[in-house]
Amino acid sequence: MKRVAFFRGVILTVLCVLLLPSRGFCEYDRWRKVDEGLFRADFGSGSGSGLADSGIVIVKIDPRLYAFRLLSASEQGKTRLTVTEWCKKHNLISGINAGMYQEDRLTNVGYMKNFSHINNSRLSRTYKAVLSFNRSDPSVPEVQIIDLVCQDFEHLKNRYQSFIQNIRMISCHQENVWTKQDKAWSIAAFGMDKAGNGLFIFSEAPYSGHDFINILLSLPISIHNAMYLEGGPEASLYFSAGGVTFEKIGMHKTAVEEDKTRASARPVPSIIGITKKVK
Repeated sequence: MKRVAFFRGVILTVLCVLLLPSRGFCEYDRWRKVDEGLFRADFGSGSGSGLADSGIVIVKIDPRLYAFRLLSASEQGKTRLTVTEWCKKHNLISGINAGMYQEDRLTNVGYMKNFSHINNSRLSRTYKAVLSFNRSDPSVPEVQIIDLVCQDFEHLKNRYQSFIQNIRMISCHQENVWTKQDKAWSIAAFGMDKAGNGLFIFSEAPYSGHDFINILLSLPISIHNAMYLEGGPEASLYFSAGGVTFEKIGMHKTAVEEDKTRASARPVPSIIGITKKVK
């Protein structure tokens, strides 16, 4: 059996190199299992940014085994923390920005609700994606990004307890909905794959939003849809499980061009985190 597995690996690796030589990645052996239902994958960015760690990292989470949590300063004493501090304080395995925020540095740009706590009661007409979890109706998926163009939010809003509205990146039809642009920055995003897994997505290398989405659509991750969370130096991702610990911090393209030293993580008003469900 070991010999069969070995040759299978060799064959798949050769096929990967022959079929995808320009991308520098392959679905085979990309996902590294950290724990049951929890995986990490790294994909080379090819950005030429000169950064020592310039790839895209994705954490894949099975919502049947992991609970998603929304933590916000508006609900937690109005104290903003870095993503890492949020995770350590609340014993989270991993965490990422929950979304962009308004001038008061507490309120989300779009609708945000966590059980009885309302951070922002207004459903924005501009932002077309609403991440929904903590379901109250077992007939709906445990986690989903509600596409406000494709789906009826009024029909779904009473079926979940936690909502985060942000900018749509990939539509329910797997289409890039961003226009081309010149500016580039690090990006934190949330995606869902076609199997219903949640994806924490982070690129330290700066991209325009349009180009970043095209890369996500080209990756062998079976992505279904995605929404923007944060960009630049406010964007962060933390992970610690199975002996694997890392922290990712974003930046603007200008910082890369000027060869500036990476800034330390910035405090943010809200994050999405995960904990392992108790069996």
